[in-house]
Amino acid sequence: MSEAHTTPDMPVSPSVPDWEKRFRAPRVSLPDWAEDAPDRSLFVSNATGTYELYAWDRSTGEQRQVTDRPNGTTDGILTPDGEAVWWFSDTDGDEFGIWMRQPFHGGDDVPAAPGLEPSYPAGLAIGRDGTTAVVGRSTDEDGTTIHVVREGSAPVEIYRHRESGGVGDLSHDGSLLAIEHTEHGDAMHSALRVTRLDGSTVAELDDTRGGTVELGLEVLGFAPVDGDSRLLVGHQRRGRWEPMIWDIASGEETELGIELPGDVNAEWYPDGSALLIAHSFEARGELWRYDLATRALTQIETPPGSVSGATARPDRTVEYLWSSAAQPPSVRSTAGGVVLDPPGMKAPASVPVEDVWVEGPGGRIHALVQKPAGTEGPLPTVFEIHGGPTWHDSDSFAAGPAAWIDHGYAVVRVNYRGSTGYGREWTDALKHRVGLIELEDITAVREWAVGSGLADPSKLVLAGGSWGGYLTLLGLGTQPEAWAVGLAAVPVADFVTSYHDEMENLKALDRTLFGGSPEEVPERYEASSPLTYVDAVRAPVYISAGVNDPRCPIRQIDNYVDRLAARGAVHEVYRYDAGHGSLVVEERIKQVRLEIDFAERHLKGAATRR
Repeated sequence: MSEAHTTPDMPVSPSVPDWEKRFRAPRVSLPDWAEDAPDRSLFVSNATGTYELYAWDRSTGEQRQVTDRPNGTTDGILTPDGEAVWWFSDTDGDEFGIWMRQPFHGGDDVPAAPGLEPSYPAGLAIGRDGTTAVVGRSTDEDGTTIHVVREGSAPVEIYRHRESGGVGDLSHDGSLLAIEHTEHGDAMHSALRVTRLDGSTVAELDDTRGGTVELGLEVLGFAPVDGDSRLLVGHQRRGRWEPMIWDIASGEETELGIELPGDVNAEWYPDGSALLIAHSFEARGELWRYDLATRALTQIETPPGSVSGATARPDRTVEYLWSSAAQPPSVRSTAGGVVLDPPGMKAPASVPVEDVWVEGPGGRIHALVQKPAGTEGPLPTVFEIHGGPTWHDSDSFAAGPAAWIDHGYAVVRVNYRGSTGYGREWTDALKHRVGLIELEDITAVREWAVGSGLADPSKLVLAGGSWGGYLTLLGLGTQPEAWAVGLAAVPVADFVTSYHDEMENLKALDRTLFGGSPEEVPERYEASSPLTYVDAVRAPVYISAGVNDPRCPIRQIDNYVDRLAARGAVHEVYRYDAGHGSLVVEERIKQVRLEIDFAERHLKGAATRR
């Protein structure tokens, strides 16, 4: 199946280096489709140079740009009837705003939930009639609140709690609402509650077991059939994420026992007869179909690499977003061909990833290694540390690492303890000794990289964004002799100030990780804060920060930079007008260029290729 993509193409000069072309090449996300109007879809594209939302009428082939804002837009949802697009309007990336609504075929934007003040989003579910929605909100003052919004009526609050939580899903007939919450105080492991739309409780499911066993639950979706009270739930009862079915009417819980070795996610096929299984294992992703009547598990053929999103269509075909470290992403279909194929320049390929397993203090550590084709070590090497921390690097296409490879660097990415995809114990391991545990794993891989001859020990770059930026600054201070250069994007730099300035749900996460607030366990925050070790930093440091960032706020970064400046430490800071990263292509290119230039200026004699 092939469909034309008609959004504008960005002209690119032939003289532009490959690494910049990878950022500029038109990209699209996996299209979402309207439940009761499957020919209507919504996707994200960078076709204009900024990531924005696009509506696509598959019956006519027409595609149009829905949003057009200087700093981009990626949060949007189609109403089930396909008549409207809801999109989240914040201010320059600060993630604080309101939902807007626009007709599918175009028209004026209007507030979708009039009467609700701006907030951070905490989930959204829209009824099939298009006139009823359930809106989750989070603010510093109120914590989490959930409101039922009916067209022509004032919003009605049905839930409120200080801890984090949010909207999960509405049942197909709109009578039941599934909520994820952390009222027990553990922001890493949610419990579930099902309510009616008046807020009255129908059922509860909590696997934290009084706090003695830390197990999480997540809402995967109600069965897409009227009168069907089955809720698909993700659970961790066997040490990893996998699905089960919870029948709200009877209370019966059916664990499916899907015997695949990694984390297992799932969504319903549109007729409710089967599940589309997304399996993640050792940095790769693949798809399976699970028949609920026969319990047969059948693999869906996809190329080697990673599937980062998939959806089952009403005709039982599956569309999925695929890439590998070497090959750029594409939206494909099991019917054959590419679903969305932007015209114009294609992103140049990169090099394949190699798997490395290193013994560490907490078990075997999985690292992904890339180096320029035809080169031998020792090479200048970038340790590109992922964010999250509950995330993982995979065999998928990433323009940033590919840029370093084009400049002659090896790139090593470490799925440290705290990463997802290696079981619950691995993900949950970093409590209380936050940051220090991750650095132990990075150290073990660094020693392997030097000892194996891959990495030049005098030209090691520690780099990362968000949590990876935090680990970069912490590593530069606690391991000052190990690193030649540090590159930290949107980092946590001063954990105490960050806690007091960040959005409310991240405060809850910090309390879970540290076992309390900075006032309750000050010694743990001090031990894990980069600011504690800033005077020990010897490597040149480059920091980039969004001035509107609610996750890693600017004041705590300024505190760290002031300490560097006070002792004359070599550093550079780049502040840009956005939030936790930029959705503008040229801004992303500028930031990578600044990082590479900084590293090359401070790594004398580093081999470069352009």
